[in-house]
Amino acid sequence: MAKSNDTFGKTLGVVVGLCLVCSLVVSGAAVALKPQQKLNKERDTQRYVLEAAGLLDKAAGKVPETFDKYIDARVIDFDSGEFNSALDARSFDAALAARDSKNSIKPSNDIASIGRRANSGVVYLVRDEAGGLDSVILPVHGYGLWSTMYAFLALEPDMNTVKALVYYDQGETPGLGAEVENPRWKAQWVGKQLFDDNGELAIRVVKGGADPADIHGVDGLSGATLTSNGVNNSLEYWLGDEGFAAFIDKVREGELNNG
Repeated sequence: MAKSNDTFGKTLGVVVGLCLVCSLVVSGAAVALKPQQKLNKERDTQRYVLEAAGLLDKAAGKVPETFDKYIDARVIDFDSGEFNSALDARSFDAALAARDSKNSIKPSNDIASIGRRANSGVVYLVRDEAGGLDSVILPVHGYGLWSTMYAFLALEPDMNTVKALVYYDQGETPGLGAEVENPRWKAQWVGKQLFDDNGELAIRVVKGGADPADIHGVDGLSGATLTSNGVNNSLEYWLGDEGFAAFIDKVREGELNNG
């Protein structure tokens, strides 16, 4: 008499075999799709940089070409503010570097709750048609209410006047903190000044609303105080001594305009 196939051992064998096959399929798909995922991430970054630069409309579906024409991505050393020619901006991963204790620091005052800061970072020099410096874009991030919020801060060559603040990745509350991506709120940043006459950081999101005449103030997000605080904290950290301060000084002094 033939043995029944309906046994625990055979059933377990089928389940294990099926799991192994599925695992191989999923792993294979992940490996095969990784290059495309990397390319998609690069294209997304280029798109948001172009938006911050005010060049997205000019791209007209040709994001990589427009990016390569107008944007010069460079790696800088945070401590010196100098370009780090040993690192390629296209392949440099600041988040990965920040996880390496040899290539990062723990902030002395982690007001933005970033955990660690890589020793180097990417900046984007925006060139005009003649090759002159049109603006500079700085990546900034910090924790809000629920999430780490990532943005590109575009500055005029004076490194004081805001051209744009574009948040592109955040997990804040829809209709409240997520309004950091609202075009009407983003428009308030245009023309604001980062520093006061004494060179002190003065830009801030003002709870209850900013005076329209205040060149340093932007309206707070209604019902999203902690998200607004997160924006302030991000700017305070990344525009400070452990952030882009040394680089900002270099640009102001004219040392990197044509670097």
